[in-house]
Amino acid sequence: MPILPPSSVALHKLRIIRSKDIWTIMAQPGGTPNPILARAAMKPLPALIFGSRWLQLPLYIGLIVAQCVYVFLFLKELYHLVTHAFEFSEQQIMLVVLGLIDVVMISNLLIMVIVGGYETFVSRLRLEGHPDQPEWLSHVNASILKIKLAMAIIGISSIHLLRTFIEAGNIGGLGRTTNYTESGVLLQTMIHVVFILSAIGIAWVDKMTTHPAKGH
Repeated sequence: MPILPPSSVALHKLRIIRSKDIWTIMAQPGGTPNPILARAAMKPLPALIFGSRWLQLPLYIGLIVAQCVYVFLFLKELYHLVTHAFEFSEQQIMLVVLGLIDVVMISNLLIMVIVGGYETFVSRLRLEGHPDQPEWLSHVNASILKIKLAMAIIGISSIHLLRTFIEAGNIGGLGRTTNYTESGVLLQTMIHVVFILSAIGIAWVDKMTTHPAKGH
């Protein structure tokens, strides 16, 4: 039996494997997919559709710019608080601090959308084994991301509602010093309750989808 050169043997095996399963040629010696061969094996239209996910990249870059704006806003409010610390009343300081917490929570929301969204819908970040990898990123998917975003929105709404309660003061009293109305505060409270119910509904649907009830 004639001995074929190594290149001919590899080409022969490649053709045999390709005839059985085209995706098998993408296996590297370590068992991981070869991205170059994977792209070469895709037809033009599927490759175009799959590559369209990169259109989201400018959106996430825009959110990073928005994050920078929030950092500037936080430093601005912090400077305002420090320079007027001896002039502000306790209530004013509390309102400024709540504003700072609000900025931080919105920034956390942005980070979850940027990192989780990019990992879920665009491309893997490949942070396995990185010491600074967020704990939730190792098992993130679209459902978990929705639940975490809902919880973040509830936290932001809670800060706004608490700030409203503090600023409302003696609403409806004779010496009222606020522009808030009872109907406005009630409406904001109802919106917050709707956020909570929506988060519970999302979590329940995700649980039913992930762990469907077993029939008896």
